[in-house]
Amino acid sequence: MNHKHKILIVDDNQETVTGLKSCLDQKYNTVGAYDGLEAFQIFNNDKEGIDLIITDLVLPSISGVTLIGMIKKTHPHMPIFAMTGWGHHPKALASEAKADLVLDKPFEIDELRQALDKFLE
Repeated sequence: MNHKHKILIVDDNQETVTGLKSCLDQKYNTVGAYDGLEAFQIFNNDKEGIDLIITDLVLPSISGVTLIGMIKKTHPHMPIFAMTGWGHHPKALASEAKADLVLDKPFEIDELRQALDKFLE
């Protein structure tokens, strides 16, 4: 595989971002952001292009739900996975914002890898 897909990982918990990056770095290029505004700026300024976004729903500055909506408005085909540990209500918001997949925290890394393979391969 010549091209490594680039994944933007967004969570205000640094351990979550670091953990996901370490699990995914072997197969993907990953970049981390710790709030919604930072993620939006990275997405807009990335000249090589982000291929997929994994975002928490509860974030400082701009919520994950708002981030998903903003990106889908200009890039409707961008795959975005939402992560939540807050039950049904955030899942409904993520679906309404057009997240492609909602992962309940904690989730198995194999579940994430299978979803990434489905959306990126």
